[in-house]
Amino acid sequence: MFIDLLRSRRSIRKFEQQPIEQEKVDILVEAALRSPSSRGFNPWEFVVVNDPEIIAGLAKAKPHGASFLAKAPLAIAVCGHPSKSDVWVEDVSIAAIIIHLTAADLGLGSCWVQLRKRNFNETETAGEYAAGLLGLPPTVEVSAIIGIGYPAQHPNPHSRDSLQKEKISVNRHGKRS
Repeated sequence: MFIDLLRSRRSIRKFEQQPIEQEKVDILVEAALRSPSSRGFNPWEFVVVNDPEIIAGLAKAKPHGASFLAKAPLAIAVCGHPSKSDVWVEDVSIAAIIIHLTAADLGLGSCWVQLRKRNFNETETAGEYAAGLLGLPPTVEVSAIIGIGYPAQHPNPHSRDSLQKEKISVNRHGKRS
């Protein structure tokens, strides 16, 4: 069941040095392209990266939180066209979670690196840096990069008790039942 996938999925930042079969890459791409999009505008694009040198470069996209990418056998840059939709950020975010859940369903681990609104250095954003590595035109913005591979770690699922049930209201904000 889908809820079992949600219960067991965790962010994975350590990967086995094992390539991902092309069939699984194809399924990840198909899942991304089937992502829901507001008004069907599909303002996203994806760059599938399996070149270790490019992945190592993407791992330097921001000072904190991206270094784990260097050892990922696969990365998918989730990009958007801001001029194609006023809700492109939401659309690419939906596509990113679809990629994550598909990876988990395929027995792969994944973790995303948020680039939008993050800096590479004092003069260049993380997205601009990544876009340069990926050869993107200036009309396309990199929102995130997802590192994917066979998990080299297996963290326990979050317990049911750790769920923040206090953030759920019924009918009106603050009403718990």
